[in-house]
Amino acid sequence: MASSHSSSPVPQSNSSDAFFKKEMDATKRFRPVQSLPDVCPKEPTGDPSNLCDSPSLVVDQHRWTIYHSKVNLPAALNDPRLAKRESDFFTKTWGVDFVDTEVTPSFYLPQITKEHFALYQQEITPREKVHERCKNICAPKDTFDRTLLHTHDKSRTDLEQVPKIFMKPDFALEDSLTFNAVLPWSHFSTAGGKGNRDAASSKLLQEKLSHYLDIVEVNIAHQISLRSEAFFHAMTSQHELQDYLRKTSQAVKLLREKISKIDKVMCEGSLRVLRLSLTRNNCMKAYNKLKLMATVHQTQPTVQLLLSTSEFVGALDLIATTQEVLQQELQGIHSFRHLGSQLCELEKLIDKMMIAEFSTYARNDLNRPLEDDCQILEEERLVSLVFGLLKQRKLNFYEIYGDEMIITAKNIIKQCVVNTVSQIEEIDTEVVVKLADQMRMMNFPQWFDLLKNIFSKFTIFLKRIKATLNTIHSVVFLVLDKNQKTRDLEDTLQKNSAKDSTVDTEVAYLTHEGMFISDAFSEGDLPPVAADDTTSQRNTSPNSEPCSSDSVSEPECTTDSSSSKEQTTSSVTPGGVEMMISDDMKLTDLELVRLANNIQELLYNASDICHDRSVKFLMARAKDGFLEKLNSSEFVALSRLMEGFILDTEQICGRKSMSLRGALQSQANRFVNRFHEERKTKLSLLLDNERWKQAEVPAEFQDLVDLVSDGRISLPEKKPAATEERKPTEFLIVEGQKYATVGTVLLLIRIILEYCQCVDNIPSITTDMLTRLSDLLKYFNSRSCQLVLGAGALQVVGLKTITTKNLALSSRCLQLIVHYIPIIRAHFEARLQPKQFSMLRHFDHITKDYHDHIAEISAKLVAIMDSLFDKLLSKYEVKAPVPSACFRNICKQMAKMHEAIYDLLPEEQTQMLFLRINASYKLHLKRQLAHLNVVNDGGPLNGLVTSDVAFYTGNLQALKGLNNLDLNMAEIWEQKR
Repeated sequence: MASSHSSSPVPQSNSSDAFFKKEMDATKRFRPVQSLPDVCPKEPTGDPSNLCDSPSLVVDQHRWTIYHSKVNLPAALNDPRLAKRESDFFTKTWGVDFVDTEVTPSFYLPQITKEHFALYQQEITPREKVHERCKNICAPKDTFDRTLLHTHDKSRTDLEQVPKIFMKPDFALEDSLTFNAVLPWSHFSTAGGKGNRDAASSKLLQEKLSHYLDIVEVNIAHQISLRSEAFFHAMTSQHELQDYLRKTSQAVKLLREKISKIDKVMCEGSLRVLRLSLTRNNCMKAYNKLKLMATVHQTQPTVQLLLSTSEFVGALDLIATTQEVLQQELQGIHSFRHLGSQLCELEKLIDKMMIAEFSTYARNDLNRPLEDDCQILEEERLVSLVFGLLKQRKLNFYEIYGDEMIITAKNIIKQCVVNTVSQIEEIDTEVVVKLADQMRMMNFPQWFDLLKNIFSKFTIFLKRIKATLNTIHSVVFLVLDKNQKTRDLEDTLQKNSAKDSTVDTEVAYLTHEGMFISDAFSEGDLPPVAADDTTSQRNTSPNSEPCSSDSVSEPECTTDSSSSKEQTTSSVTPGGVEMMISDDMKLTDLELVRLANNIQELLYNASDICHDRSVKFLMARAKDGFLEKLNSSEFVALSRLMEGFILDTEQICGRKSMSLRGALQSQANRFVNRFHEERKTKLSLLLDNERWKQAEVPAEFQDLVDLVSDGRISLPEKKPAATEERKPTEFLIVEGQKYATVGTVLLLIRIILEYCQCVDNIPSITTDMLTRLSDLLKYFNSRSCQLVLGAGALQVVGLKTITTKNLALSSRCLQLIVHYIPIIRAHFEARLQPKQFSMLRHFDHITKDYHDHIAEISAKLVAIMDSLFDKLLSKYEVKAPVPSACFRNICKQMAKMHEAIYDLLPEEQTQMLFLRINASYKLHLKRQLAHLNVVNDGGPLNGLVTSDVAFYTGNLQALKGLNNLDLNMAEIWEQKR
């Protein structure tokens, strides 16, 4: 029985072998059960083996499985709506009517018959037979098991008498709690009166423990008896086992000897070669790593050396490469644990050094002598600084340059004033301490030269700023262009990778024994685009020549990082400075464009700064009214100088600055007001002193008029006194016509030309000058009318009377001014903007006013003779002698009138005037004849009148220029009806 129960290492029967083989291959013989049609979309379908597996969180997290099915059993069995518990689950859940309801078979479920299980029965029948055969073979095992079970139950009953504390795995009497639980102290107490009882208790405890020991020993003996047959069987099998072991030991020894010989002959050498090769590779890796560590160790001294020569870009590239090597290839090196933070601090220090260096450069560039011809100071240094600042994203460096521009502009003016004041002996710097006060002591030529010097300095200053900012601008655009090329390259590589996905897949896994992707390609295998853009290719394969650790400044030693993606491209600035642009510029196109716009705006600000400082310089000089006291030539020179400087700055900077132009306009307005007031006052004084007599015309005025006739509206230059002075002429010849004028009109013409010339010299005041000139012409017209027609000259100058000669001279003077008004209008029209042409209407109004004035003078002359005719002809009587005294007086007055105006007015105007006078004469004569009842009847009275009229006609036509005048004297007679 024991032997049947024991298990031998080798199975005893073939049927057992078949059984074990069957059981081992059973999984292979099972066919998957066909799944039924899916009647619920949420129920699991497919391989039935999947139903036995636990759900996968990755696969089944969004799919319904059987584990989502949940049933609340108390809720299903207990229905509070029913009075008693229903035995049927469905009746309880869905009501009593559920049992009586016929369920319609689902057409989704097939009808299951025995034929569906035929295949299963065919497969399971052999297994059932094998199972029955095994049960018959192992029948004694059941008897042994029942006996063993009975014995085991009895032993368990006996062992239950033993306290649990003895069965604990951590039972130890050394523990005080365990000891007190097994041997209570109360059983060993020696107090008086209780000795016998304690002794009995101790004896009882000893017997109890002995009983426990007997129970345990009996159980142990029983267990040994149960295993006795197996024990004796093992002892008999020991000798056979020893024989098997001895044979096996000999066979193993022989095998080991053969293997040892084979190892020595065939494997040891090859394995040693492989081991040495692996050792060599490891040594090479260790050597390269140590070499890289030595190079990294030299980073800080190399950075210090680069910083000593202001190679900030190289220092930053070295720091960036070292940081990358530390993070990728030297990560975890204990000796370099603080190097990363030290390099970060060093990078921050370099940032501060670059800003300080740029500030120093800006100060040196802007404050160097302006006489120096060099436009850009140390262009290579500037390019390096700007590139370093861009690399560190210090995009506000241009503000430093802007601050230095303001300071330098102030210093330029101050230095120019100091240099000029030191050369003027009249200014005592010890008495006059303030620089502004010293400047105000200069006269106009000195101050004008100072201003010219300041403007020239500012022009050079702006040219230097433009050259420097253009260099910075070019660096920014080179970086922007590099970014664009990098994006194009990436797009090209992405397109190539999409086409050659197979090659890229292989390349992605090309890492073996420390080799990197870049090492898998030779120089000829590189893509054409990458080969053009890459300046250097690293090679870290074991066969390559290692770079020497002594030369720490070599690029391959410094950038011995296979993962470094930094590539450089050579670019040349407009100044011819070559620089290397790396791909690690983390600046967006928007940032670079904004920076370029700010740099361009800085150039505009430079122009504004120079203009603002110049305005302050002008205002400081204008405090005492100095600029308002300038004469025309001085102000014109000042205006031209300022206009030239404004145009120069616009040409340099490309934008108009309005501050200096506004200051010039303000001063020009003040100049125009003073200019106009002076000339208006002068004209007023001339008119108040004018006696309205014909003046001689000096030669210079005739030359002035001739220049205007030639189309040059300007004042002639003063010529040196000629040996023979030309005598004044009686008349002013204008385009072949004679003009008799007064001295005031001659000066007025000169004043008008001064206005015109001022407009040529200062175009910005054209509109103001037009308005002022219009006012001046209106003033002359109105004032001359008051003095002559209004007889104001009688009180102002003291004339006895306003004669016809005064009137004719005044008319001729007005005609001369009217002659020049179209010329003046054309002059101003050529200098006005089209939108300002409406201002020319002032000249039209002035022309009309002058013509009206001339007509009033002509009417006044006619009125004088009309009053004379009225006075004389009212006393006319038709009687002898002939000619009568009345007609003699009329002819005499007519001769005087002719004599007064003939030399002053043109012949045509004289004739027209006398025609009007003759008409007035005929009107009064006709009226008197009608009063006297003298008619054209051929009688004696008619003959007398005809004789007087003939006398009048003869005398009038005998006057110079009136011989062809048609008098038409027949109109004096009343026409018969």
